[in-house]
Amino acid sequence: MFFNASGFCGLATVLASANLLSGSCYLSMDAAILQFINHQLAIPPLDVGMAALSSWPVWWPFIIAAAVGGLFLGGFKVRAMWVVIGLAVGLSDGLVCKNLKHLASRPRPHQVIAGIRTIDLDKATPRVLAMALPLRVRVSAPESPAIKGNSFPSSHASNSFAIATVCFLFYRRRGWIAFLPAGLVAFSRMYVGVHWPSDVLAGCLLGAACGWGCVSFSAFLWRRLGDRIAPVLHAAHPDLIES
Repeated sequence: MFFNASGFCGLATVLASANLLSGSCYLSMDAAILQFINHQLAIPPLDVGMAALSSWPVWWPFIIAAAVGGLFLGGFKVRAMWVVIGLAVGLSDGLVCKNLKHLASRPRPHQVIAGIRTIDLDKATPRVLAMALPLRVRVSAPESPAIKGNSFPSSHASNSFAIATVCFLFYRRRGWIAFLPAGLVAFSRMYVGVHWPSDVLAGCLLGAACGWGCVSFSAFLWRRLGDRIAPVLHAAHPDLIES
């Protein structure tokens, strides 16, 4: 479905008529925003790009290549940043999001709402080659709403914002650019119909918190223990971020 400006009116009507203090309002707003993005903002030429942004197997080879290049060819600050990025993603994906998904057990949109358009790349190795193949597009029609799932929070949004936050804290002048692809990845999770807006928002906040926490903790450890672990390196770079 191509973009329809009348969708703004439909979204505004749902949000304006809701009771902001009720739990049903929260669910209605979540569903209304999702359907607006999934239907009204759907533009077929964007489908491949959104599906690619939403697929980690497409991104991981480039991220790994950048990390390996930074670790072997970069200076102290670049290497430190990639080490902290690894810690932040590990915390975000392996500990925070994994356990929250299990605790929340929230169904994904297509498991409970009919008419949600889910988009995914076809199978290919490497996955980036799937961008040249027809997309797998399905429209949800659940016979009965699912009770459990793994929708909350969005790991994609959390991991992307964890990486972006670390980049920003290490390189304040240009690091903010990392939030642009992170934001697109987060948006794509709603566009392809696999996450509620609140899943994505929570993921962004959790990821930023994981990134900030890992940078702060790593900088603290380097200041306190760096001279014992690597005295020569610590003497040349007493501060992890400002080096």
